[in-house]
Amino acid sequence: MATETILSWSGGKDSALALRALRADPGIRIVGLLTSVTQAYDRISVHGVRRQLLQSQVAALELPLHVLELDACCSNEAYEKAFHSALSAVRRQHPELAAVAFGDLFLEDVRAYRERLLAGTGLTPLFPLWGLDTGALAQRFIAEGFAARLVCVDTTQLSGGFAGRAFDRELLDQFPSAVDPCGERGEFHTFVSDGPGFREPVGYSVGECVLREGRFMYTELLP
Repeated sequence: MATETILSWSGGKDSALALRALRADPGIRIVGLLTSVTQAYDRISVHGVRRQLLQSQVAALELPLHVLELDACCSNEAYEKAFHSALSAVRRQHPELAAVAFGDLFLEDVRAYRERLLAGTGLTPLFPLWGLDTGALAQRFIAEGFAARLVCVDTTQLSGGFAGRAFDRELLDQFPSAVDPCGERGEFHTFVSDGPGFREPVGYSVGECVLREGRFMYTELLP
């Protein structure tokens, strides 16, 4: 019997690649996507993408969305409480839920945190992309026909001028050598609007770029 799994979903390319890998595994059945949304802004946490675009995205993927509602200034303790509460709600709908999947690539401390978070829940953490070469993974993402755009750039690691750019080969060629091609160290975050598994593209227009907290350059995507 296939393992019922929910995927931690940010709306970005690593999530999309993780979903593709999980869907290709006959031993896995995806029962939904779990996304953190900051209530005050009504946007995907960290990425800053509007909830309306998130909803269009998961509708195109034809999967149920489960939302983890967070306060704007959310402590780690509050996040963990909200995370476990959201998983409890999912399990009420899917009593056979057995695993939570994440799109992490190589950060050992992040993986260890996920594993601690699920310890004692009876749920198995899955990392379908773990250890893959990020340069090759970025190229594969483009080659397989995904479409994504940089929606948040950490200007302490990458020039804010990259915000709003399409994630394509030209972009990869222009990244400084210190930047991970998948942005695994938080250099940038993306929004995926089309690709394998999408019933139809998610339509949007690109708005202005705004620097917040003196550090993060966000690109407004308008439904």
